[in-house]
Amino acid sequence: MYLTEEQLSIYKAQGFLVLPEYFSRAEIEVMKAELSGLSVKDSPKRILEKDGKTVRSLHGVHTSNNVFNCLTRHPFIVEPAMQIVGSEVYIYQFKINIKAAFSGDIWKWHQDYIYWRKEDGMPRPQVVNAMCLLDDMNEFNGPLFVIPGSHREEMIDVTVHNSRETSKNVHNSSDSPGWMSSFSANLKYSLNQELITNLVSKYGIAFIKAAAGSVVFFDSNIVHASTNNISPFGRSTVIITYNSIENIPSPVVKPRPDFLVSQDYRPVIPLACDILSEHSITKISKLR
Repeated sequence: MYLTEEQLSIYKAQGFLVLPEYFSRAEIEVMKAELSGLSVKDSPKRILEKDGKTVRSLHGVHTSNNVFNCLTRHPFIVEPAMQIVGSEVYIYQFKINIKAAFSGDIWKWHQDYIYWRKEDGMPRPQVVNAMCLLDDMNEFNGPLFVIPGSHREEMIDVTVHNSRETSKNVHNSSDSPGWMSSFSANLKYSLNQELITNLVSKYGIAFIKAAAGSVVFFDSNIVHASTNNISPFGRSTVIITYNSIENIPSPVVKPRPDFLVSQDYRPVIPLACDILSEHSITKISKLR
């Protein structure tokens, strides 16, 4: 399923595109059932909030979970990703961000590409994020805030925050690995208030409000953030980052784990568009 010229124009102009209710409720329920099981497994792939018990994110689980593996190869996501990037793509990063009811913490204002450039050696921002909403996202549960058009600023170089202090905020542990500073509430390359004020003055500000099953494609250089969730409504999102096969990262001295940054550069081959529906039918049949 490819994007129209109008949709591509919107994406290029504002740096993101919302496709409402792309997946059915049945398909979303299949994924949420898988997420429930994955969230309770203690693993390096699981990041907790600073309270040490609330799950903040899960990384790279698509390599061991068939449902999420199918999602990464769903034509509704892969084909638009190839359009946007302009070539075949591979899965660079897979994560599930969880904003738990009452306790989901903030993601500070930032761009994504600066992490991939400085931490992983990615040559160019020839890459795209595809975010699938597993819950309704609204003004109450810590939605994604964006500065439309801010991707035109390209990568904004910022001073690295104290990574040791940042790591201590994750799991309340001082011996957490350095890469966790890219996923804690105190982000390593977050943007300061003065810069955000200037960008909002120039481009404006918006937030994503969409139903479960919707998909948001967004540019790696768009400035975005999300507030903490003090509502009783949890919200989870799957974010698949597709990189161009023409944009393979250069070797770095201290590479991040493979479950964060994939070393599998094989192009993604789209599956049939009903692949998740088949999982739904199988699940219902087992219940009977």
